Amino acid sequence: MTFQPEPDSALVIVDVQNDFCPGGALAVAGGDEVVPILNGFARVFAEAGRPVVATRDWHPSRTTHFKEFGGVWPAHCIIGSDGAEFHPDLELPREAVVVSKGMGELEDSYSGFDAVHADGRSLAQVLFEGGARRVYVGGLATDYCVKQTVLDGRKRGLEMIVLRDAVRGVDLQPGDADRALDEMAAAGASLR
Repeated sequence: MTFQPEPDSALVIVDVQNDFCPGGALAVAGGDEVVPILNGFARVFAEAGRPVVATRDWHPSRTTHFKEFGGVWPAHCIIGSDGAEFHPDLELPREAVVVSKGMGELEDSYSGFDAVHADGRSLAQVLFEGGARRVYVGGLATDYCVKQTVLDGRKRGLEMIVLRDAVRGVDLQPGDADRALDEMAAAGASLR
């Protein structure tokens, strides 16, 4: 890979978890295809000494996010389950920071900016402490968690760059993923 991260950049890998990959409880078509692409970016960012952050859905077994309790989605990414684990081929650098979201019974928490590290730091804190003003984003799913993370980053004044080859969408309604890309671009995000 010839890409070189800028000195004010960071990489955010969104929800590349077993339940969102083929065979998972809420599988995104081709979700596992983002893994090798993101591994390459993670390696380059780590070698450049730039932050790599991985977000994850980390839901309790009872939450209004799930269909069974009034939500939209089948149960997925339950805390401590195999489905909540990162895809086994995802190679996060040793120094990568993992932040979790959706941990409350009444939370949907699509945005990575709702996520917190085990030490209580938010994604925004992790990024700003790392000197990041330009954030590259890839992962799952384009039309939900990727989109909300990118839009929330823009609201915080960050330059957000969507790695188009490293995202896949749910497409609950046909075309949702394409519309999400358009919405992110309209908010000032770059599509790379």
